[in-house]
Amino acid sequence: MTGAGGGFLAVDSGGSGLRVVGGATGGGPSARRESREPVRTGPRGIDPEHFMEQLAPLVHSLVAETGVTELGTAVVGAAGLATLGEALRAELPAALARECGVRTVALAADAVTAYVGALGARPGAAVVAGTGLIAIGTDLTRWRRADGWGHLLGDCGGGAWIGRAGLEAALRAHDGREGGSARLLACAEELFGPVRELPGRLYPRSDRPAVLASFAPRVADCAADDAVAAGILRSAARHMADSAAAVCPSTGEPLIALTGGLFHLGDPLAVPLEEELAKRLPHARRVAAEGDPLHGSVRLATDLAVGSLTLPGDEKMLYVVTTKGG
Repeated sequence: MTGAGGGFLAVDSGGSGLRVVGGATGGGPSARRESREPVRTGPRGIDPEHFMEQLAPLVHSLVAETGVTELGTAVVGAAGLATLGEALRAELPAALARECGVRTVALAADAVTAYVGALGARPGAAVVAGTGLIAIGTDLTRWRRADGWGHLLGDCGGGAWIGRAGLEAALRAHDGREGGSARLLACAEELFGPVRELPGRLYPRSDRPAVLASFAPRVADCAADDAVAAGILRSAARHMADSAAAVCPSTGEPLIALTGGLFHLGDPLAVPLEEELAKRLPHARRVAAEGDPLHGSVRLATDLAVGSLTLPGDEKMLYVVTTKGG
């Protein structure tokens, strides 16, 4: 027993697997574990049984290291929760109660944990950009999201979008069509081989978004002296600013944070994005992200444990349930 609030469990589930932090509420011992196997999805969406198969050994290891035997609260941040989380919402809280003794569970979309990691419980907007892209905002009464529709229907301005646009410009140059870039064509053939073979290599793969996104850094590398590459990144910045404007509170002085691996591209993307955000959201204040999605899960878990969670609930975005044993 670790006191009245017990211990907490914070989980970040994404395309690279699970990251987990567990420890004592109020600043006691904590530890971190991870699994490199992503949780499966199937006809019912995110598979709750496979989730627990991955999570339970990590939790038992955390308990052994920290000595925290009562995990009163858990926050699970999961990619795809909003659209693929029905079975997870129905079954995971009870499974966490049975396997780990958890009494209160919050299931959060990964965009929410990214937001909380970046901004905490303050009104504003976060642009979360990696292979895909989603913007999320709150005025502390409700959540709003924009894009995040996947690489076929959206994720405009994300890594896969930039990479696809760069490869399209390479193929235009190969064909002799307008809008092509010989520089991007050379980069594409250096990375993937002859571009005439690219469709056969790309289309059968199940990880197409990641393959497309792998070309985004080459687009950024070319932007300084290639007008086509620079134009792709400016278009990406406009898409990001559009999504941020759709979710950012329109009153007060909301905060805006950028979070996710895509922003490692640096100035070729950051400079036009800052210009677009200043144009679209002059009333908002840009701040650096304070932490990542796992940090957001930890923040939510500790706030939930001490009863200070003030962010709005939403079945698709941030869903809190107390188990029968709680």
